[in-house]
Amino acid sequence: MQAEKQFLVDEVTAYLDKSEYLFLADYNRLTVADTEELRKVLAASGAEFHVVKNTILKIAADKHEYPELDEQLKGPTAIVVGGNNAAEVAKALEKFFKDKKKGELKGGVLDKRSLSAADISELAKLPSIEILRAQLLGLLNTPATSFVRVIQAVPQGLLNVLQAKVDKDGGAN
Repeated sequence: MQAEKQFLVDEVTAYLDKSEYLFLADYNRLTVADTEELRKVLAASGAEFHVVKNTILKIAADKHEYPELDEQLKGPTAIVVGGNNAAEVAKALEKFFKDKKKGELKGGVLDKRSLSAADISELAKLPSIEILRAQLLGLLNTPATSFVRVIQAVPQGLLNVLQAKVDKDGGAN
């Protein structure tokens, strides 16, 4: 392989090393200004947008043992990688492409599993990580709260029985 081509493969491989996911986008109708705006939006989530050659990406993806991407590597392709929250990045991409009415998702890879554009749209519908954590905490907290109520109910019930007995006897013992 030529040195220049090897450099590009190494560069794309380094991009792929940064992330557990890879989103592929068609950037065909995006202007330079649109691309810069998208990069800023993605940077807020810790993600990066890079235009790559399909042949170079295919070689780098093969090194990472990604599933076959041939169907998704047709036409101009940009990759989105990085960031810790794939759902947040998917949301940002969906919103940007919808608002601009330019560009589109082609598909991608998450945890070495192939994703279609529809899969990425579903991923974008997931709640944020903060909301998911709060929901999980609520689920974990519910049994404990119920348990405390049951434990408190026993003494409360005994107090009610004793109070009824006192009321019945008229307070005399």
